[in-house]
Amino acid sequence: MQIKLDSISHSYGDFEVMRDITLEIPNGKIVCIVGPSGCGKSTLLRFIGGLEQPSQGQVLQVGEPPEGCLNPLTYIFQDFALLPWRTVDGNVSLVLEDHGIKGKAAKAIIDDVLARTNLTDFAKALPKQLSGGMKQRVAIARAMAVNPAVLLMDEPLSALDSQTRELLMDDLVGLWERTPFTAVYVTHNLHEAVRLGHSIVVLSRRPGQIRDIVEIDKPLSDRQFGDADLDLHQKHLWNLMREEARAADAELINA
Repeated sequence: MQIKLDSISHSYGDFEVMRDITLEIPNGKIVCIVGPSGCGKSTLLRFIGGLEQPSQGQVLQVGEPPEGCLNPLTYIFQDFALLPWRTVDGNVSLVLEDHGIKGKAAKAIIDDVLARTNLTDFAKALPKQLSGGMKQRVAIARAMAVNPAVLLMDEPLSALDSQTRELLMDDLVGLWERTPFTAVYVTHNLHEAVRLGHSIVVLSRRPGQIRDIVEIDKPLSDRQFGDADLDLHQKHLWNLMREEARAADAELINA
């Protein structure tokens, strides 16, 4: 399933957030969205997920969700959103219970996603027993359990330390390599963007508009820490953003 944004603009009263954004999220690709603080990255993700409606334009879903899809659009947030009184497998089973899936059918799905996210040995652990990286793996497993058409990822690694972020990026690449999924990945971290994005959408400062779309052809599995090609892409992104990021930072300070 593809997502198409057609001439999206939005204002809160006289406060213009974004202007005339037209964009296609191809099936089976990860599209990262970057830009200065306050440019509307997370707001755009809410429009895609249907949590909020833009003032102008429309979000279109093109094509059919994959077979067995329970939630076409599924979020992964930075704060994990795990129920502390439920075990790892209990947190994953929650999304299946909402669809009436229980017993052996639920166990088969849970076992599969825990194996895919390297959590099988932690199925009966409580969230308080897990590191931040492990908690985010649980959140990813829970999202994968509903076989989404599109993953909507809002700064999913920003609460983690740098080493854990690298490990989670490796995990996400491994998941995508085994079963390519479609994702919109909002981040302020340019290293994450060039590591994970097939294409990177650069938004301007408010009102957010598309300044550039950077395509990276190198396979995800070939992108490694310290990769010179990725460093060049990251420098290019920062050159696009530097002055606007400085201006946006000054606006936030003076607000």
